[in-house]
Amino acid sequence: MSTSIIQFNPSQLADEPFVRFAVTDIDGLCRGKHLSGEKVISMLQGGGTIASAVFGWDIADELYDNVTFTGFHTGYPDIGLQLDASTARQIPWDDNRWLILGEHTLADGSPLPICPRQILKKVLKKADALGFSAQVGMEFEWFVLKETESSVREKNYQHLDTATQGITNYSPFRIDAQHDFVRDLFNYLPAIDIPLEALHTEAGPGNFEAAIRYSDALQAADRAVLFKQSVREIGRRHGLLSTFMAKYSTAYAGCGGHMHQSLWKNGANVFHNANDPHGMSDTMRHFIAGQLHCLPQFLPLYAPFINSYKRFVDGNLAPVKPTWAIDNRNSSLRVIPGSDKSMRLETRTPGADANPYLAIAAALASGLYGIEHKLSLSDTPVSGANIGAESTARLPRTLAEATDAFDRSTLARELFGDEFVSHFVQTRQWEVRRFNQAVTDWELKRYLELV
Repeated sequence: MSTSIIQFNPSQLADEPFVRFAVTDIDGLCRGKHLSGEKVISMLQGGGTIASAVFGWDIADELYDNVTFTGFHTGYPDIGLQLDASTARQIPWDDNRWLILGEHTLADGSPLPICPRQILKKVLKKADALGFSAQVGMEFEWFVLKETESSVREKNYQHLDTATQGITNYSPFRIDAQHDFVRDLFNYLPAIDIPLEALHTEAGPGNFEAAIRYSDALQAADRAVLFKQSVREIGRRHGLLSTFMAKYSTAYAGCGGHMHQSLWKNGANVFHNANDPHGMSDTMRHFIAGQLHCLPQFLPLYAPFINSYKRFVDGNLAPVKPTWAIDNRNSSLRVIPGSDKSMRLETRTPGADANPYLAIAAALASGLYGIEHKLSLSDTPVSGANIGAESTARLPRTLAEATDAFDRSTLARELFGDEFVSHFVQTRQWEVRRFNQAVTDWELKRYLELV
């Protein structure tokens, strides 16, 4: 379970004028409310409810017309909401107001089958049953713009100003252009239990990357959700707008949400074998084999939007095939050799736009499946620019193709449940339909005068 670095007792909320809570919808977008302290105390004691519309609208708040779970056909009834007191923390840039994360339940208190946080907890129960605890560290790449919610609309999302200029990786000069923003990230994020290990410029103007210290998997997912929300809130106070789109611009590389994972048992890293040339245990090999087997089927959990697939292009260190390698960033799965403390696997497929709960759930469920079924790591590690994977089938190229593969996957339904898979598929089909109905700038420039 997640644990807070802050000593918390619900009675501390009694005199608070308001407290914030947050959950994620199916897209990973933070949703929540400001409630009185007394109301939150009541919810911590006996639970609460929220409109099922949280799972009835898309990322732009358009109401789905194709999902079974909720809609006009159900009248959008309430669903259960359970706040997790162990996630309570005070937000230093918001007058130290309390924030608590939550998850969704059915009327009888059992987990709501389509709740992203509950999906991850379901996978972690499987890990526990197999005797493992999972450690995860998240990395995020994103673009910081010198814009506001108003200015991007005034500019129709075109010709936006970036927070830094020039394309200089690892640049102390470029990052210093946003000195106050960077200072606040390092001061504020650890104060809410998001320990930053690194922050640097990446391959584009305004492009940053942050590494969050590893922790148990549920805590890592909570931290990842709060990281993205916090970066936006802190940036706003500096006149900055952050985007975690997988592909913000065709001119620059995409933004990944890389996951570093290891499994532990009785205080030992079971991925490590000192007698192996690369330090890999059989357990790690099975784990990798499971991820390779599941990756083409589970891709929408790592790449949930139309834009996600614009990141998967050759020559940009974004994986386009299900491959593995030893310390090679061209592969989907990068084995990072190390000691019995640091040996781990980096899954490089997820974009920064993925829902952290679902991406981590997909990676761990896949790896655990490989362990449980002792899948053989028959594929040889690739080298260079995926040399050795010439006959390996490319990952799905579009959200439509990936969604169809996820829908047909009996393994997805086995690991995540029919209700979740059906709902997730319906929401992705909606996303595809909305895109197919849109007239883009590219189409206007290409066809308007000539056809």
